[in-house]
Amino acid sequence: MLPIEPHLVSLQEALSAHNRLILVAQPGAGKTTRVPLTLLNSQWAQGQKLLLLEPRRVAARLAASFMAQQLNEPLGRTVGYRMRGDARVSADTRLEVVTQGVLTRMLQDDPLLEGVGGIIFDEFHERSLEADLGLALALDIQQSIRDDLRLIVMSATIDVVALQKVLGPEVPVIESEGRQYPVETLYRPAPHEASLHTQACRVVREALAQPDTRDVLVIMPGVAEIHQLVSALEDDSRDVDVRALHGRMTLAAQQAVLERNASGRRVIVSTAIAESSVTVDGVNVVIDAGLERVPLFQPRTGLTRLTTRRVNRASADQRRGRAGRQGAGRCFRLWSREQPLVAFGEPEIQQADLARLILELAAWGVTSPDQLTWMTPPPQGAWKSGQALLRKLGVIDRAGTLTPLGRQSADWPLEPRLAVMLIKSADLNASATACGLAALLEGRERVDGSLREALVQRFNQPARFADWHREAQRLARIADTPLPRHVNDLPLGVLLALAYPERIGQCLSPGRFKLANGKTATLPLRHMLASEPYIVAVNLESIASEATIYQAEPLAHDCLASLYPVTQQWVNRITWSDAQGRLVGERVQCLGELVLASQPLNELPAEDVTQALLTALTQRSEVIFNSHVQQLQGRMALLREVVGDSWPDWSAQQLIDTLDTWLGPYMAGVTRMSQLEKMPFHTFMLNALSWDEQTLLERLTPVSLTVPSGRQATLDYAPCLEGRPPVLAIKLQEAFGWQATPTIAEGRVAVMMHLLSPARRPLQVTQDLCSFWTNGYPAVRKEMRGRYPKHPWPEDPFTAPATARTKRGQTKAP
Repeated sequence: MLPIEPHLVSLQEALSAHNRLILVAQPGAGKTTRVPLTLLNSQWAQGQKLLLLEPRRVAARLAASFMAQQLNEPLGRTVGYRMRGDARVSADTRLEVVTQGVLTRMLQDDPLLEGVGGIIFDEFHERSLEADLGLALALDIQQSIRDDLRLIVMSATIDVVALQKVLGPEVPVIESEGRQYPVETLYRPAPHEASLHTQACRVVREALAQPDTRDVLVIMPGVAEIHQLVSALEDDSRDVDVRALHGRMTLAAQQAVLERNASGRRVIVSTAIAESSVTVDGVNVVIDAGLERVPLFQPRTGLTRLTTRRVNRASADQRRGRAGRQGAGRCFRLWSREQPLVAFGEPEIQQADLARLILELAAWGVTSPDQLTWMTPPPQGAWKSGQALLRKLGVIDRAGTLTPLGRQSADWPLEPRLAVMLIKSADLNASATACGLAALLEGRERVDGSLREALVQRFNQPARFADWHREAQRLARIADTPLPRHVNDLPLGVLLALAYPERIGQCLSPGRFKLANGKTATLPLRHMLASEPYIVAVNLESIASEATIYQAEPLAHDCLASLYPVTQQWVNRITWSDAQGRLVGERVQCLGELVLASQPLNELPAEDVTQALLTALTQRSEVIFNSHVQQLQGRMALLREVVGDSWPDWSAQQLIDTLDTWLGPYMAGVTRMSQLEKMPFHTFMLNALSWDEQTLLERLTPVSLTVPSGRQATLDYAPCLEGRPPVLAIKLQEAFGWQATPTIAEGRVAVMMHLLSPARRPLQVTQDLCSFWTNGYPAVRKEMRGRYPKHPWPEDPFTAPATARTKRGQTKAP
């Protein structure tokens, strides 16, 4: 009996009373296949289908196939699967195993999810971007129009507390132990000169030499490494059945790999699929390369591509556990025992390009991530960067809503850059080339040389590049265009300019280019494109304001006008010149920061001058943030912390971002930076508040306090910008008689007292004045009375008269 079996009744009962559930089930418990089949018989699921989300294609196919076998039915009847480019479903299918992108498309196509009773998120600990998006959209549906929709999140390792914050503290949590036997762990790092597949081959031979070894599972990072190892093992181990397992294989081939061979032992060389939902029968030895291939955003290309990296500890432990599913086993790790591993892989949303996510949300009608509930919210910086890119591409408008081009782009299963390129390529009669180029740029292969040569080679010899050809054909079917059988030349520069408008470069000098995004990028002087007037930089690495170009294509000047008609418009450009100490104006034809043509501007229009000065001010923000402004910022920061967000945000970045609003109205007649430097910025900030708000500001955060000596002492609010209390710095003698620490904000904030010596050096820093008088003052008095005999140091500071004068001054005073 599978470990999950005793919990199945509890699962059904919980989902009869709740529409959300968390299932924590260890590897081998049987959650992936037993839970969905059980839930099909639930009362709430009658007449509806269930969706089971799997993070990997192989897992989706094999899980669906196994469950169909359990029902003694062909795949595609009650149980089927659906993934990009492949589906086995019918009108009778009630349980669809889907991959992550498919779930997003199903939600977008039918936000009501009519006919779907529940969604099961399997292996949620992997925290892919699509899984996080799918859960956020499903929660939105459930909370708004489908409270009958069941959501089940399953994993072996998941932060239950964090998940309950998203699903609700009342959500039921069911935990099931796995079925695990002892596993011995051995470390076999590769010698410095050995390749990965060579070392793996050695360790396979070592494992097979052990008499208790049955079948061996080798986990490699990708298909290329699998083929290398399989080839080496087939040459070396003729008495062993060597098999490959990966997502590019057909379902029949995948099933054949998992079938036991009664006549001998198997060595199964697999991708990380073997880490998750599939139990491989007969395996008692695992050889783990310790690497994984994951999608990561690559700023060099602006695209998300598969990248090889070191596996995390949780995944390594999952892989190790595969050796102990059916009995005691052994795990060989192809790294040293001292190799550090991070505990968990970070959620993809924290390291990914969010352009595609933002496009999907805009299609959903969401323009801010705050409108949805997230396990991990999208990082603000990546969100803004993604929005900026989509605006450049013309996919969203300034409000973040989809443009007509954006609606078309959302239908393409591609990164937004490439979707825009494919859509616009139709007007250039270059759709077929665009399909091939998109397949190359998004493909698994890394092309470091000429894109043009690589693409010509693939078009002319498709049989050598099966993966590229399969994807190019898929895109060509969507575009309704045939792929050419032979090509000589390709309009790559034009197509790439559509996908990378911010990376169009203008030659400043041989090998040095200014990009449309304002950065400077370089090519080696010997590069064939070093003196091209215009290029498109496809692959570059940026460091601060400089970038190194690794891959580019030339672009004809006349193409810019046809691609971007805005380059034919003359506009005024006024900028601040530090070198000349004044505003400089010209009429320009431009693309982003590239000036394609210019004419001198003799007279500067007033409205352009204002905007130019405001822009210059953002680059010289020290002019704004003088001591008066910093005090106001501190007072407002304190109010926002104590009272709440009803008070405006006067942080430095927010003030810079809203210069037009609070400073713009006072810019009439201002034409020089010297005039700006004399402006009372703090007064303009106060004027942005209503009269009642200004009055309340003065009452809650007074500029000064009357101290016992009778003097008005100024409060310093600058520390509040760092979350600390305001400071009141006075001579110690001026505080005599103060029984308790003074407060502001209607008693909610005690000020930080800096009690100073006659030389105005701190003697005590405290927020508990009474305690200081009682416990600390006697020692201070003993030390200071001899050093400053002209100043009073009474024994009882509670009753002594406060003074800012010396003893002589006190005597002469009336």
